[in-house]
Amino acid sequence: QVQLVESGGGLVQAGGSLRLSCAASGRTFSVSAMGWFRQAPGKEREFVAAIDWSGDTIYYADSVKGRFTIARDNAKNTVYLQMNSLEPEDTAVYYCAAPSSSRAKVLISAYDYWGQGTQVTVSS
Repeated sequence: QVQLVESGGGLVQAGGSLRLSCAASGRTFSVSAMGWFRQAPGKEREFVAAIDWSGDTIYYADSVKGRFTIARDNAKNTVYLQMNSLEPEDTAVYYCAAPSSSRAKVLISAYDYWGQGTQVTVSS
């Protein structure tokens, strides 16, 4: 079993920044890929970013490329999502997730474990 706990969400003005954190426990974090997804009201959950176990392979959704950065600290069992130049369209609940793989995944169906989510609201 894997437990994932997100933190760092909040309310920010357009153009601002937030850093989300996801603390993992219950499994060998250092050999697991990790991902971030988001779900806006009335929309399906969508892929944001993913990182493999080593941090060498990273994927981003086109909508966040150049603005968001995913990183991990295996010593702290934590994955981060640095979000810069935030836009109102980034408003959503952000979820941390882990697949049963060390390789980074972009498909939501590849993820087996999910956190409870953290709300990010960007005002215009």
